[in-house]
Amino acid sequence: MKNLNIPVGISDFEKIRREGFYYIDKTGLVKELLNPKPAEVTLITRPRRFGKTLAMSMLENFFDIKKNSRDLFAGLEISASEELCSRWMNQCPTVSLSFRQVDGLDFSSAYDMLTMVISNLFNRHRYLLESQEISEFQKTAFVQIASQKATAGEIKNSLILLTDMMQTYYGKKVLLLVDEYDVPVAKANNNGYYEEMLDVMKGLMQALKDNRALGFAVVTGCMKIAKESIFTGTNNFVSDTIADSRLNEYFGFVQREVDQILADGEITDKRELIKQWYDGYHFGDWDVYCPWDVMNYVLELQHNPQAKPAGYWKNTSDNAIIRSFIDYAGGSITRKLEILMEGGYIIQQIDKNLTYDYLHSSEDNLWSVLYLTGYLTQVRSETLNRELPAGSAALQIPNAEIREIFETTVIRWFDDSAKTWNRNHLFAAV
Repeated sequence: MKNLNIPVGISDFEKIRREGFYYIDKTGLVKELLNPKPAEVTLITRPRRFGKTLAMSMLENFFDIKKNSRDLFAGLEISASEELCSRWMNQCPTVSLSFRQVDGLDFSSAYDMLTMVISNLFNRHRYLLESQEISEFQKTAFVQIASQKATAGEIKNSLILLTDMMQTYYGKKVLLLVDEYDVPVAKANNNGYYEEMLDVMKGLMQALKDNRALGFAVVTGCMKIAKESIFTGTNNFVSDTIADSRLNEYFGFVQREVDQILADGEITDKRELIKQWYDGYHFGDWDVYCPWDVMNYVLELQHNPQAKPAGYWKNTSDNAIIRSFIDYAGGSITRKLEILMEGGYIIQQIDKNLTYDYLHSSEDNLWSVLYLTGYLTQVRSETLNRELPAGSAALQIPNAEIREIFETTVIRWFDDSAKTWNRNHLFAAV
């Protein structure tokens, strides 16, 4: 077997390219976002470990005016679009941040993490303080935020301040890249401080609304939180979810890319095994593999050619939201789970615009969350041969790895929950 230098756990595009790690070319995403012109705000939602963070790193390296990235993109798909590269590559003042690490058991600790993320972002742009064009008032606010001494109001206004200062400095509109935007509110919902964190995130996201300094923005997350919940008033908002087909080629691996990996690694004999375990996701019109699983298994095969497939994806999240649904729903959904684990499908209403405060308001939301976070996928319409009610989807378990998760983790949660269910009605009926 050939060594491919697999970059498991590395989401830094520049590091992957400069240090010779194996890279599946997803640079066509740049052209797709710019064609025919970029939307003011593009929200991309995909399950975890489907390449969102690496994609955002690639976009940052392509657009950021502080970088010189031509050698990083040499030989990749986007480099063939010479006119586009000449116009856009390293031509945009770029703000890039991720909320992945914002977590805490209470609001105070999570807010401290959030202010640290914002502080680190500002410290990367301290050169702005040298400009004679930027007002002393803005510089004072900048220093307060960079030194983690800002008020709550200054934190909420921080992205507007930073983009405004950058436009003044460069004389160009700013690109804003926000990765894992929904992590702070998801963690807050799990730990009981949802309203407080939502208020802060709403303030930060005002940078997407009527911001004269903003050229365009790309935002990623696992779930599409209802627009009125966190993106209130945002105009020209384009959403791309797993039900859409425009960008799904760029998140996850499609069949030709997996075939390329197997050919390059000289392990084509593992094709069917990898397909059985890690394929099966139907995103829009695309059939997609989980890239995290494929890369981890290929890396394992390089160390041990006899290695069996394993569930790499299940260990990358605490799955708290799934557990909370099981505690809430009780035994009413067990029959549907049995159908899924028997290889069948269920038909459910799907809501792609959820709000965390009403997440447990209906059983349908459970299936929506399982679908949006990658535990279930849609059955192909040509396979069904039946008409579905408006807004509903036929859902099934995508592959052997997820089936194993259901057979172990999910069933264990149900067993734990069953011990606490109130059986008084059953006893009274008997």
